[in-house]
Amino acid sequence: MLSMSFLATVFWYCRRLYSFLAQLLKRWSNYLQRKLIRNLSVLPEVDLLGYSVREWKGETKQAKHMREAYEELFRTHHVKYLRQVKRDNYSVVRAVLFQIFSQGIPFPSWMKERDILKLPEKLLYSQGCNWIQQYSFGPERYTGPNAFGKLRKCMEALKTNWAEVSATKDHEERGNMCHILFSDESKEYKLYEAVKFIMLYEVVEAYEQIKSRGRPVHNLFSLLFARDSSSDPLSFMMNHLNSIGDSICLDQVDLFLLGYLLQVKIRVYRLHRFNTEEFQVNYPDEYRREWNEISLLTEDDRYYHIPLYRT
Repeated sequence: MLSMSFLATVFWYCRRLYSFLAQLLKRWSNYLQRKLIRNLSVLPEVDLLGYSVREWKGETKQAKHMREAYEELFRTHHVKYLRQVKRDNYSVVRAVLFQIFSQGIPFPSWMKERDILKLPEKLLYSQGCNWIQQYSFGPERYTGPNAFGKLRKCMEALKTNWAEVSATKDHEERGNMCHILFSDESKEYKLYEAVKFIMLYEVVEAYEQIKSRGRPVHNLFSLLFARDSSSDPLSFMMNHLNSIGDSICLDQVDLFLLGYLLQVKIRVYRLHRFNTEEFQVNYPDEYRREWNEISLLTEDDRYYHIPLYRT
């Protein structure tokens, strides 16, 4: 009888311990999930029209205009959901890279032919661009002699993560990798700074081609160099790139360059331009048939979200 009583007591304590551990594990899991969602810079999908009604309440002219634009996306363009993207000055670069990674889009053809890790070294030593030490890393605002080393780490992060994600064929697994990557601020900022530097590298290359009257360059570079604020690569870096991520976003001309160097057709729905010819715009406007396509929507040409299609 004593042994039976002892076993019953042990069994009762084991059940209590198991129940306690199960609840502890559940709470820890919920905490991690909330923390992950809170840190995500690209949120899970939400219903498009529901989002429109929540964000644009009231009967003002602007609110009605925006709701009509969202309804047009839903009816005519088959956009049923959207993913909200963090509203900061990396917004458009984040939205573009997230789609490239989540769709498993591979490196652009030119990136397969060249080692992007060597681009900072080539710019500094081969082309004599000592001024890249004035490169600023977005909100970090770092410039100085260590800029070269920091740029190389950014390029390594972009190359490694892009290769790993694009090599993952399972859609769900690739999605999980993106959620982890885009919830780590320090990692994702390296990706954006690498993209900014590649933009600078392409601008330097085009500028040298124009000066030497070498092979023809894309029309977008004529637009870029026609601006007083980016008449040469140094002014482009100082007046545009250095502030991206800190105080400004990419503008329309820079978006042309972004699509061109990543070799993707970026379709943008500009909701504030609804009922005009500028409602739907492609960046760049000239693209190759084999390029992959990604889509963005914006309400103000500053912050961007990701539209999701359903037929």
